[in-house]
Amino acid sequence: MLYDWRQPVTPRSLALWFLSTAAPAPLRTATLIGRAAIFGIEAAAMRVALGRLVREALAAQPGRGVYALGPAAGALHARARGWMRVEERVRAWDGAWIVVLTHHLGRTDRSRLAVRERALRLAGLAQAAPGMWVRPDNLTVAVGDEARGLGLDADAIVLAGARAAAAQDAAFRDLWPVAALEAGYRYWCAEMAASTARLKGAPAIDAARETYLLGQSVLRAINSDPMLPGELVDVALRGEMVAAMKRYNAMALGWWEKVG
Repeated sequence: MLYDWRQPVTPRSLALWFLSTAAPAPLRTATLIGRAAIFGIEAAAMRVALGRLVREALAAQPGRGVYALGPAAGALHARARGWMRVEERVRAWDGAWIVVLTHHLGRTDRSRLAVRERALRLAGLAQAAPGMWVRPDNLTVAVGDEARGLGLDADAIVLAGARAAAAQDAAFRDLWPVAALEAGYRYWCAEMAASTARLKGAPAIDAARETYLLGQSVLRAINSDPMLPGELVDVALRGEMVAAMKRYNAMALGWWEKVG
């Protein structure tokens, strides 16, 4: 999905990112508030966001005046931090599918349904029919275990190595917006190149702010990518985006070291 990455950031997302990049070390409240000020976020707003994250177990207070990631952030943190190695998750595809069945889980609990479907999409699955989600069986990780770690119900049915009849196989292959995915790869590569050129000689605070806003948008694109096989998407183009993000991230860390 393409959007204006310059849109305002929330205290919640900032706090989670700051804690994630520091993990497992905690951060002092003053440090979090000082960094938030770079984005025009007031101290009171950051304190409120931190309090809510603690109540949701996404953050913890290991000591007075310090915060760290909480137990509920574990799976999402591990996935977010693994972006540099996403291509290592992909193996050759032999045409088999992962099928997840959720029709027996019910849809009346809207909150649970939202968590379930978010977990399935983060694991790269697409809905093929009501209660049926699929993806190519081309990952080196156990997709079912990963999806459960992200919030999929424990009693969801996961079938690996499934084979589909020709017509069904063709229908499955059309479930992902491949053209949009490839357009996104090109877009984010161009945006990072333009930002790198634009920030040469820029004030450190301006550069830190821009690299966060753009970098987080690219990371969101990488971490939400279904990691489809080469038979379905241009994997070389996807690899170019990841490689460009590695270079951009190294530059961003340099700017953030300057602002503290």
